[in-house]
Amino acid sequence: MSVRRIMGIETEYGILGVGLPNANPMLMSAQLVTAYATEALGNTSRAKWDYQDEDPLRDARGWRLDRSAADPSLLTDNPLAPAPEGDPHRITTRRRPAPQPEPSTVANVILPNGARYYVDHAHPEYSGPEVTNPLDGVLWDRAGDEVLLRSSRLLAQLPGMPEVVPYKNNTDGKGASYGTHENYLVDRDVAFDEIITFLTPFLVTRPIFCGAGRVGLGQRGELPGYQISQRADFIEAEVGLETTLRRPIINTRDEPHAEPSRYRRLHVIVGDANLVHVSTYLKLGTTAALLWLLEQGRVGLELSALRLADPVAAAREVSRDLTLSTPLDLDDGRTMTALEIQRVYCDVITREVAASGQADPATENLLRRWAEVLERLDSDVQSAAREVEWVAKLRVLEGMRRRHGLDWDSPRLAALDLQWSDLRPERSVYSRLETAGAVETLVEHAEVERALAQAPSDTRAYFRGEAIRRYGPQVAAANWDAVVFDVAESESLQRVPTPDPWRGTRAHVGELLDRSADAGALLAELTAEPQPGERPAPASAAAPPTDATP
Repeated sequence: MSVRRIMGIETEYGILGVGLPNANPMLMSAQLVTAYATEALGNTSRAKWDYQDEDPLRDARGWRLDRSAADPSLLTDNPLAPAPEGDPHRITTRRRPAPQPEPSTVANVILPNGARYYVDHAHPEYSGPEVTNPLDGVLWDRAGDEVLLRSSRLLAQLPGMPEVVPYKNNTDGKGASYGTHENYLVDRDVAFDEIITFLTPFLVTRPIFCGAGRVGLGQRGELPGYQISQRADFIEAEVGLETTLRRPIINTRDEPHAEPSRYRRLHVIVGDANLVHVSTYLKLGTTAALLWLLEQGRVGLELSALRLADPVAAAREVSRDLTLSTPLDLDDGRTMTALEIQRVYCDVITREVAASGQADPATENLLRRWAEVLERLDSDVQSAAREVEWVAKLRVLEGMRRRHGLDWDSPRLAALDLQWSDLRPERSVYSRLETAGAVETLVEHAEVERALAQAPSDTRAYFRGEAIRRYGPQVAAANWDAVVFDVAESESLQRVPTPDPWRGTRAHVGELLDRSADAGALLAELTAEPQPGERPAPASAAAPPTDATP
């Protein structure tokens, strides 16, 4: 099943304080998170983020960047957090910290849907829960948009609080770029050199179907024009560890948030934040399909011949090529367009999936859509406006240009670009198109409502989300790898590790959670030793008693 793997999206949202040009963005971000935590979640949980498994300086190329040499933006862990030693597969204990006064604002909250909502640098960030397929990726990504929208609505209702508008874009047009990062778990046996070789041409050229479109050329939009990708002008290196400076096409952070001997996490930082569902779906699905191909070891010579002569320069060329006809220089002296390169990837993967006999409906749908969109882009770019975001946006902008005789340096076009990504439906240009049926949607509003409150049932996010929803006051902290419980009958905090993202699912622990009235009962079952001749508790049926992990 080529598109079925653990994946997820994390998005930093742009924000604007209405009538507050000099407002502190970090404070506004914290106010948004606090409003959602207290007003939408009812303050049922104050679980903190557990930094124990954070390791942002470990490099997939085989070394760890010295902390003293790291840019502060890379230090996403917290050295002051308690980090007990212990077996990562067993429940461990840690000393309960002394009570602290409640802060006036919340910088981190773990949501009942398994996501993390927090302040990252100067932006509110929603890190969606782990999902197993690209369609679920679209669903929980849309749930993140709703979290931001509701946060802004709730904040505006509080006396003395500002009106903060959230935008789903990746640049402020003044030289700053904020990220939308994708994460894919990959078999550790895949050599990282192969990821660099075969992912680089793919990531450089895939914006033709998943670019969000942008008015302005250059990091500050200093040149007039329209381009396909919002991130292309901020790509400055082929390979590297950084995420906020010297941004690379291939990020080398080796922080799997899972069993490190089995998985590496591919952290993709060059993608755009998409509002068009099909763009998000293809972005996730095609990348997952290529990773499947690498895991199978079936990479053909066709893909080996796609090395770009200058990948960083090519990223800008692709972004500025609205006709999709610009030839890119390859390492072997040939030239190919971005569209031709994507056709090779699509054809090779489709062929290998068929040969493997592993095709499933989700994979077949992804491959069919990929081929159809490439065909439409080849025959008539505008025919892909229902599915490809940069094309849909360009159509709207060209309409305004024709009606009012505007050049690309018109501030009205820049304003329309910003209004496209406004998450308020009454102001969003994208929302108007969606309401009119001018863009294709893959998930319904009712599904998004459920995804706001519920975690995916087929990953460990289910255990994390349900722990927050059912036992919120008894959850002291959590992260992707663990949930830390604080129950009155125990002298210590108890940390339940979740290193396997395929466990902790509803099928795995649903019955256990249903019969555990509180976290104390849950922990009692997880730590119980089966009596001789007895079958283990259902929670440990798939996890032996010596490995009591969801």
